[in-house]
Amino acid sequence: QKNSCVLPEDLKNFYLMTDGFQMTWSVKTDDTPMPLGSMVINSVSKLCRLGGSSMYTLPSAPTLADLEDDTDEEGNGDKPEKPHFDSRSLIFELDPCNGNGKVCLVYKHAEPVVSPDTEIWFLDRALYWHFLTKTFTAYYRLLITHLGLPQWQYAFTSYGVSPQAKQWFNMYKPITINTALLSEEADSFVNKLDPNKVFKSKNKTPVLKRKPPSQPPGSQKSHTSMTSAKTSSLAGNSSRK
Repeated sequence: QKNSCVLPEDLKNFYLMTDGFQMTWSVKTDDTPMPLGSMVINSVSKLCRLGGSSMYTLPSAPTLADLEDDTDEEGNGDKPEKPHFDSRSLIFELDPCNGNGKVCLVYKHAEPVVSPDTEIWFLDRALYWHFLTKTFTAYYRLLITHLGLPQWQYAFTSYGVSPQAKQWFNMYKPITINTALLSEEADSFVNKLDPNKVFKSKNKTPVLKRKPPSQPPGSQKSHTSMTSAKTSSLAGNSSRK
């Protein structure tokens, strides 16, 4: 009522079910938990409008609307028209993104009356707009799919995520960060294992064990007869004594 606009149906149903959403998860490094993922949807009370007022109390303080440039390129071709900080658009903050930017609910046509059509846009720290989705439901799916990883919204910008955030993506969402693979065939995601190469054993030359030389059977008999003769002679000598 304050801003003379109506929430989109999917976002309205979301707020009827729960007043906002926040979920964080951590990873353990050296037995110490470190916060990593964060998924946030502001509550209704924190659904603040951007660009409407100055952050300073001075009467001539600049506002976001002063950043508007009429020479900015509008929607050309497949690119959607960017939001405006002035009265032409209504912008509400959905997610503060831990200071890495802002995910916003945008009513792009607010004059002469507010259009019910909304879109979800990402405002980076340099105050550039990046389109995310047309509906809140689609954005909510993106949020869950990306696990709330740090700076995941920058994957939808032309300059991408930072090298540090890319390491987390490679660990938890490797296919998401390698978007070039999505245009290839589905078989490219399958590990092709060749068992002949994996279990191939090296050809080792067998070591031949040397066997003692075999004696002919005649020599064995003569040897045994000689030993028996010696033992009988020794026995005879002992009996003579």
